[in-house]
Amino acid sequence: MIASLADRTTGIQKPSRPTHDPSPAANESLAATLDRLSAPGRLWRREEGKIRCLACGHRCLIPPGRRGICKVRFNAGEELRVPFGYVAGLQCDPVEKKPFFHVLPGSDALTFGMMGCDFHCAYCQNWVTSQALRDPASVAPVRPVTPEQIAELARRNGARLVVSSYNEPLITAEWAQAVFERCVAEGFICGFVSNGNATAEALDFIRPWIRACKVDLKSFQDANYRKLGGVLENVKNTIRLIHERGLWLEVLTLVVPGFNDSDDELRAIAAFIAGIDPQIPWHVTAFHKDYKMTEPENTRAEHLVRAAEIGASEGLKFVYAGNLPGQVGDWENTRCPNCSTTLIERFGYLIRDYRITPDGKCPACATAIPGIWPSRGAAEVRCSRRLADYYRRLPRAVKI
Repeated sequence: MIASLADRTTGIQKPSRPTHDPSPAANESLAATLDRLSAPGRLWRREEGKIRCLACGHRCLIPPGRRGICKVRFNAGEELRVPFGYVAGLQCDPVEKKPFFHVLPGSDALTFGMMGCDFHCAYCQNWVTSQALRDPASVAPVRPVTPEQIAELARRNGARLVVSSYNEPLITAEWAQAVFERCVAEGFICGFVSNGNATAEALDFIRPWIRACKVDLKSFQDANYRKLGGVLENVKNTIRLIHERGLWLEVLTLVVPGFNDSDDELRAIAAFIAGIDPQIPWHVTAFHKDYKMTEPENTRAEHLVRAAEIGASEGLKFVYAGNLPGQVGDWENTRCPNCSTTLIERFGYLIRDYRITPDGKCPACATAIPGIWPSRGAAEVRCSRRLADYYRRLPRAVKI
């Protein structure tokens, strides 16, 4: 039963990938649709008669009539056009799915995504949106929407956060800013779930509107990052920049057997994070066969526990082993780094017990616990030990 629970908690609804690629005509039609759903961008400058895009670490220099690496930002001659005014993924998720474990535990996050990504990870769980215009099989429904509608949907679904995810939010930052400006005005906390291939310009552009950011640190080998379409140093720098800007930050590593799971690599990742701030939460989560990566075995619970133990040994104060509910012992829980009191007990997305005080401290020793906590403490947190309530916490689709 536990394995089936884990299987139901990853990614958005998606079809099986065809064994053969469909006609490129599908992507041509999608490209035309996405080009219509675009607006003038703000993260760019003119350079050498071309456009230098500043949304992600690739900093594409795009000639007229061409697209950036992400495929969805394009040079229309006089300006850079960027995705705007639609969603391709829209769900109400537990905040723990992002994963944010130190942001309003037990609350819901209305989560939206668009199309496209600046990476091409072979194991992407959201490939039907992220690999748009790159993989002909990557086609998801595109639905026009306004920022006002998204804010209303968040309110109607009882969400406390609004988060950009499912594709890479950096490459759709102008749309996220428009959505977040409206949602912040209505009292929501906003955040990014990103691959971390950022620029200082993009972070400064979105910073006034977000309070939390989750970054994937996928490997600590540049050769691995280049297989995924990125550069390790860019991601390391993004983590530093986010922390310097005072945004709440949590870091995630998907542990893939044979790719990034050696003790040395996990130790290097943990040491890097601890060198920035040992209080940054580090999540180690389980890989499962998806998209084009079907050779490695699925990550087992003992692999996650080993990774979590390595993280703790390197000085990280908050290490979590995720997405295998009930199989990783205390590594799902938040414990006080000073006295080891269990402060938040979890089963997957379900909060079983919450003990952090309204002013964000351990009730036993008064140690301050970093995060964005509910101002009324446990009175605001939905807690339960019933399996039925676990199922009620699973992601749910949202209709526009």
